[in-house]
Amino acid sequence: MARFLLDTNVLSEPLARRPNALTMRRLGERSTESATAAPVVQELRFGASLLEPSRRRDAIERYIDDVVLRLYPVLPYDQAAAEWHAHERARQTRVGKPPPWVDGMLAAIARVNDLVLVTENVKDFRRFSGVRVESWRAPTR
Repeated sequence: MARFLLDTNVLSEPLARRPNALTMRRLGERSTESATAAPVVQELRFGASLLEPSRRRDAIERYIDDVVLRLYPVLPYDQAAAEWHAHERARQTRVGKPPPWVDGMLAAIARVNDLVLVTENVKDFRRFSGVRVESWRAPTR
């Protein structure tokens, strides 16, 4: 059963030149408790598709296929998420702070599935009502 929803920047960490040790450790420890979302897969594929054919692009595509899609269930942006997202987007827009579209989609998927959203953009997601957010770069208390 998933407890965590992994954002694009967390799943991209293993591809970094110097991956963050805490994030890498937590990815390993919590892989069976984690999922990702269809919008994250889109962002990963889009990023890879922007690259010219190369060994780097091939490695990223293999990582998406062999690691991300095999280890982590991919949750959809479904009707429940769309309904929650619409209300939350309207709430934030009324106060003059419309959220980025993909951030809203991820927040909605986390919220309707009762998951902790794991991201390195904690500040960007804290404004979503009722969404639990954490960074795996930060030491645990």
